[in-house]
Amino acid sequence: MARAVRVEFAGAFYHVLARGDRREAIVRDDTEAVIIESFLHPTDYVLGARAGQHMNVSLATKHGATYFNILAPGENEGAMFNGSISQNHYEGTLPASGDYKIRVYMMRSAARRNEVAHYRLEMIVDGAGQPAAHAPSHDAKVAGTDFHATGNIPCSMGKGQPTGSCAFGVKREGNGSAMVTITKIDGSKRVIFFEKGRAIGYDQSQADSGGLKAKKVADLNIINIGEERYEIPDAVILGG
Repeated sequence: MARAVRVEFAGAFYHVLARGDRREAIVRDDTEAVIIESFLHPTDYVLGARAGQHMNVSLATKHGATYFNILAPGENEGAMFNGSISQNHYEGTLPASGDYKIRVYMMRSAARRNEVAHYRLEMIVDGAGQPAAHAPSHDAKVAGTDFHATGNIPCSMGKGQPTGSCAFGVKREGNGSAMVTITKIDGSKRVIFFEKGRAIGYDQSQADSGGLKAKKVADLNIINIGEERYEIPDAVILGG
């Protein structure tokens, strides 16, 4: 497996280029570009970025079963973007500061046939973003967890199903940016990303058939993802 590559920048334009062709050399040039050359294995490219920065990622390949996912900081499985659903192109504002994983992979059926994929992965992050330390100094983490707060929120997993209670944990970045990890009634996880106090995305997977719809009613965020429904108070996102 190709080594995960960490790309750092300080509020400036940074361009990373990856090509898959059976080599693993890393080349730096005078234009602040990095070229990573390797043949395709499931590979994570790691970019350190700030909440509020803009990310543009695209993957070009002639292989019809090669895709990339984007995993938010602290996530190892749930993706905030799934290329097999969204045509291998992502553009958006980052909800949190930390290391984002760009995971290039081949669908299992193709991998079992030992197919080879050549690809061109382009990753661009720009904008100053927010300062590195966002969360208020008094916003301590809950003992034994990585969350600034934990608790329960009202939730429903389908039309006609009664409203139940789902456990949550929230990581706050300040200025209304946060990641809320929800444990659904069946024990699986759902991650919802917030920016400036509003829901902007979630950990989309191939099993998800619907997009995110969010509205505010007073200080309550009502979020629908397909047939799932969550009610998240502003206090979860903003603290206090």
